[in-house]
Amino acid sequence: MSWEHLFDDLEGQLAAEWEAERAALDAESERLRIAKLALRDRLRTLLPAQGRLRLSLRGGERWDAVLRALGADWIGVTIAGAAPLSIVPLHAVAAIGVDHGMLLASLADAGAEPGLRERMSFGFVLRDLARRRMPVRVGGVDDAPLHGTIDRASADHLDLALHEPGEARLARTVRGFRMIPFETVAWVRPESGSAELL
Repeated sequence: MSWEHLFDDLEGQLAAEWEAERAALDAESERLRIAKLALRDRLRTLLPAQGRLRLSLRGGERWDAVLRALGADWIGVTIAGAAPLSIVPLHAVAAIGVDHGMLLASLADAGAEPGLRERMSFGFVLRDLARRRMPVRVGGVDDAPLHGTIDRASADHLDLALHEPGEARLARTVRGFRMIPFETVAWVRPESGSAELL
């Protein structure tokens, strides 16, 4: 064997080893990136596509839904057959069913910094509903949905004045009040005007 062939062979082996090492480092780097992804990060990458998902909530409700909005700790979805936007705190989500393409797409880097809406907390959105005096339905994790108007939203709970759907929140129409911890809320659905909500 000539020296030229020997050096060519050694160069080829070295290049192959470097390439294998680089590929292993790239794979490890990708595993570390994925290990740091939160559910909210993955939902953020799916938001522009507004694809269909199968949303399972704590308490057993299951919805065929379309992701329309994302906040700091909540998602906004429309449900098949229901026009208003439903606001779902992330703690109430038990599972999200997607097709394989969406599952893989959700692993991509979300890119740009989150916008203002993505920094709005669940409490912030509820305080806005209270300010607007908008009638809502509030679904509990364990209880039947309630209808009324949010009087106020504090740090970790809301005050709901109960009244019949279609009625304004007046002293004579209110039939009771509930203090509801955020952790027990599965979803909030404004009765009307949801298009301008977010």
